[in-house]
Amino acid sequence: MGRVERLQRPDGNTIAYAKTDGTAPTVMFLGGFRSDMTGTKAVALEAWARQAGRAFLRFDYLGHGQSSGRFEDGTIGRWLDDSLAAIDQLTTGRLVLVGSSMGGWLSLLVARARPERLAGLVLIAAAPDFTERMLLKGLSPEDRAALERDGRLERPSQYSPEPSVFTWKLIEEGRNHLLLDKKFSLPCAVRLLHGQSDPDVPWDYSLQIAAHLEAPEVITTLIKGGDHRLSTPADIARLIAAVEELAG
Repeated sequence: MGRVERLQRPDGNTIAYAKTDGTAPTVMFLGGFRSDMTGTKAVALEAWARQAGRAFLRFDYLGHGQSSGRFEDGTIGRWLDDSLAAIDQLTTGRLVLVGSSMGGWLSLLVARARPERLAGLVLIAAAPDFTERMLLKGLSPEDRAALERDGRLERPSQYSPEPSVFTWKLIEEGRNHLLLDKKFSLPCAVRLLHGQSDPDVPWDYSLQIAAHLEAPEVITTLIKGGDHRLSTPADIARLIAAVEELAG
């Protein structure tokens, strides 16, 4: 595993990252909501990159994993800012972005902000606009009222013993970054991978994303029986094949 280093942010926080040197394009992994850079997919991609002599970067957003800051202070805009800082200060040349779940949303936002850097996009159970289309839509009227009143809501997490915390600030700020209300142009090829037994992000969401994208090539792969994480050996092999193809 790559040595964890720290990138200083202007507000005093630090972003934890691990970088592997190699040939361009650099493959960069953007994790999901409350996930971190030690997950199965990130670590498997790093091992592949070392073997292939490919440059690779994984990192943790504010309030995630080994980065500093409180998770509750995070917003889509802040995590996008962290992602762009990592790109601008830690990488050169072209990039293949690999975004998982919320990281898929952030990858699309990064692609919009830095189109000239893109060599390709691989999105795994991508969840653009999830704050509005899934989180808010899935709340009961009582929970929504509590979230607006208290500014935060705790929910049991199936991925962690700690509850998931959602803030009203996350919802409100997320509205500045919605993507699926209009067509979206990208200069590079895109691969969408989605498990058809995903309990968190419905698989047809990737079809909606594909319909909104205007790109040289968009290929959507649906994995029968696949879950949200897509971290089985077969899933990882499929992911690496997609990354290899776009990294070329």
